[in-house]
Amino acid sequence: MKLPWLLILMPAAAFAQGEKVFQTTCATGYCHGAKGEPGGAPRLAARGFDQDYIRTTVTRGVPGTAMPAFGATLNARDLAAVVAYVAALNGIAGGADRAPTRVLSADASRGRELFSDATRSFGRCATCHEVEGIGIPVATPIANVPSSVTALRSLRTRRVMSMVVDGESFPGLLIGIEKQRMMFYDLTSLPPVERTLDRDRVKSTGTANWYHAGAFSSYNDAELSSILTYLQAALK
Repeated sequence: MKLPWLLILMPAAAFAQGEKVFQTTCATGYCHGAKGEPGGAPRLAARGFDQDYIRTTVTRGVPGTAMPAFGATLNARDLAAVVAYVAALNGIAGGADRAPTRVLSADASRGRELFSDATRSFGRCATCHEVEGIGIPVATPIANVPSSVTALRSLRTRRVMSMVVDGESFPGLLIGIEKQRMMFYDLTSLPPVERTLDRDRVKSTGTANWYHAGAFSSYNDAELSSILTYLQAALK
């Protein structure tokens, strides 16, 4: 389906129509928020997405997630309009300044699917990590991709502390500390539970003996290798 000419010929109309389609189709609260703000799904505004990525994602959806393929449900004009609208939220006007499409290898494409594989429930990477707008940013953005599966399995997560609350000890991922409160994710189970407690109820005893490998036991080594290939391509 050829859409770029629609975006170039009618950017103003596409934006208005795209906003209307977005508000009725995408901004449900359970999915994306109004004007591209976060909802149940990640925010779309000011993410730096290029137009090819936006068009492909809207048209084909994201396998393994709740993001459907709208290419089969929207007519050509509405599809082009909503792509133009999301592009405008990312600073792209009327199809200009389009970045070249990044082509993934077969192994990296497989890794992208595995990263958000819905069949693994909360045992998937996207439960705690967000890459290219897919997933939930519980952990800080991935700065350094491990060089091998062995390195990934032995990775210790930063900011994980041993928390003690009412005599119960468990690993917690620190979010922040205010004068009277402490915010952290309880890593006892997946998905992590965000907790905010009075500081005098929480005692932290330093780094917890918690390894990243405990969160992705649903993957085998070959699958983890594909995920690393994807991350190395997506985050370079």
